[in-house]
Amino acid sequence: MYSKRVALYKQLEEQFNSKILAYITSDRPYMSAQISPDVIDYFIDHLDKIGPCKKISLYLYTRGGDTSAARNIVNLLRIYCDSLQVIVPHKAHSSGTIISLGANEIVMTKQATLGPIDPSLHTPLNPRLADDRIYPVSVEAVKGYLEFAKNELSITDSGSLASIFEKLTDFVHPLVLGEVYRSKAQIQMMAKQLLQNQVTDPEKIKKIIAFLCSESGSHDYTINRREAQNELGLRIKKPTQEQYKIIKQLYDDINDELLFSKPFLLNEINGAYAVRRCLLESVIGGSDYFSTEGLVIRAALPDGQTALQNRIRFEGWRHDRSFDNEEITIHSGEEEVVYERGTKYQT
Repeated sequence: MYSKRVALYKQLEEQFNSKILAYITSDRPYMSAQISPDVIDYFIDHLDKIGPCKKISLYLYTRGGDTSAARNIVNLLRIYCDSLQVIVPHKAHSSGTIISLGANEIVMTKQATLGPIDPSLHTPLNPRLADDRIYPVSVEAVKGYLEFAKNELSITDSGSLASIFEKLTDFVHPLVLGEVYRSKAQIQMMAKQLLQNQVTDPEKIKKIIAFLCSESGSHDYTINRREAQNELGLRIKKPTQEQYKIIKQLYDDINDELLFSKPFLLNEINGAYAVRRCLLESVIGGSDYFSTEGLVIRAALPDGQTALQNRIRFEGWRHDRSFDNEEITIHSGEEEVVYERGTKYQT
């Protein structure tokens, strides 16, 4: 719970001589979350309370999400600090890796991993599964399909390649394929700009982008601390034993609350439920969380089986006011600003 974590955040601030902001998106099966634009206002709220400072450390756990939102988060953080550090306790994949690239340094634990940044597109024009869910289209999957035809099957004549492309458009809308190309170009440009905070050698930057965007071979590929530092040349910092102890305690407490490894199964629920799926926390800004709240109703069918009805009653951001003071005062130069804590974006 936040009441326990806030003491650990204070300890970590002392260890790194920085202000700690924690952003967690859960990867709990059937109740996961992703980096999304809707968190930006909450970042602004926390950063306004923290105020301009020399260093901010973002404690980050995520499997990815919206790339534009990731870039926006980096830009926001850099406006409020001279130096940005990202602390990765376990996973910072896909758009989480994009955020990490924008830092001046990345603190990685022994088990921490980064990942490729090739985007997967989720648009209304995407292919749909039998249950009407949108099937994500991976940039590298499209590229792999076409390269398989040319390199593995040795198809080179223009007529056959055109036929293969037409077959692809039977399953993937041409506008989605156009967006695939645009997204790849955009992600490469974004990575190049962000990496300049860590790497200055243009050739090294090209090497890093090439690996993260295509050469890793799979979006599920994980990059550990040693590979990130020695092979890619990123500015990686190994935490001290005391720092690692605090980072691990924070992760364990967050895991206890969000239940990363425990699938959310409706057949195990009878009645009301509330599941926290994202956290955004700081010492001075308190705890904001994205919550899905609903009611599972059970009914007996004529054949003796049980039917489950899931009624979602609320889904969105809330502020945990349990541990807030009534107001806080921020000193920024000669200006003194008083905030009512946690009311600005309260649902």
